[in-house]
This record gives sequence, C-alpha cells and structure tokens, in this order.
Amino acid sequence: MEAFLISLTTIAVAEIGDRTQLLSLVLAARYRRPLPIIAGILCATLANHAAAGFVGIWFGSLLKPQTLELIVGISMIAMALWTLKPDKLDAETGSTGAMGAFLATLTSFFIAEIGDKTQIATIALAAGYPSLVAVVSGTTAGMLLANVPVVILGKAFADRLPLKAIHYVAAGLFVILGAVFIGRALWR
Repeated sequence: MEAFLISLTTIAVAEIGDRTQLLSLVLAARYRRPLPIIAGILCATLANHAAAGFVGIWFGSLLKPQTLELIVGISMIAMALWTLKPDKLDAETGSTGAMGAFLATLTSFFIAEIGDKTQIATIALAAGYPSLVAVVSGTTAGMLLANVPVVILGKAFADRLPLKAIHYVAAGLFVILGAVFIGRALWR
C-alpha cells in the first residue's frame, strides 16, 4: 500500500503544470470530448509507466539494496530540481484530425510522456519498491488525478491554479522522498 500511495501522490503533485497536463488541456480544447481523451490518457499512461516500471525493476535487480536506495534517493532529489523548471508545450501535438480524440490522445500522450519527469520518477519508484503493480497503479492514478480535472474543466480550471506554489510543493515532496531513500541507504 505504501508503494501505491507514494507513487500516486508523487506523480499527482509532480504532474501539475507538466507538459502532459498542458497537452491534456490542448486536447480538451481541440476535441471537446472528455471521455475518449481520458481513456486515451489512461491507456497511454498504463503502457508508458508499465514499460518504465519494468526498466526500474531490471535496473533495481542489478544493484545491491543499499546502492539502489542511494541512487533512488539521489534521483528523487534530481526530480525535485527538475520540478522547479515548469514545462511548456512545444507544439500542438495530437492535431491529426482523422484519428479521433482517443487515438490522438493515446499516441500524443504516450510520446509526450517519454523521458518526462513522471516517467523517470516511475522508473525510480519501481526500482525502489518491490511491487510493480502498486507502483504502476499509483503512478497511473496520479496522472489521472492531475489530468482528468483539466480535461473536464479545461482552461478555466487550469488558469486558477497557483502553479509556482504547486511546483514548490512537488519539489519538496521529491526532496523528502529522496531523503528517506538516502537515509535508508546510509543506516542500513
């Protein structure tokens, strides 16, 4: 349960203001069909984070537990620094009209998530926790928790969020998680 809750909260907070959240806003404005967009986000996130989780498990199996916890802790602190740099949507991804809202969301969201801080965090969480299902379920739920309101409420909701404060909270959460993992490594 710890792996699920840590994964959910970490990703939900880190996702606010992230480029995939901005992509959700663009897709919602373009297609105005919340259910297919939410389904596309769910499927893309499950696929992307499951792959990231397998990479994390593989990476974790190569290292001693103490070394792994130290690396996960350091990567969480790096995530904190990355979180302080707000993302911007580079281009209108997903504007491929004929594919429909679901396919456009599925493909653009999966691609946008590659190398994103939430994917890197999923790799680190999967390396640090033994339950892949709990981590991927938690990170996917966190993505939905952050993106579904944006899809449903659109720009009016997104414009009212105190993004700077949220980025600081997310960075603080990553620092705390990093310190916990580093502490485990040092006092093992």
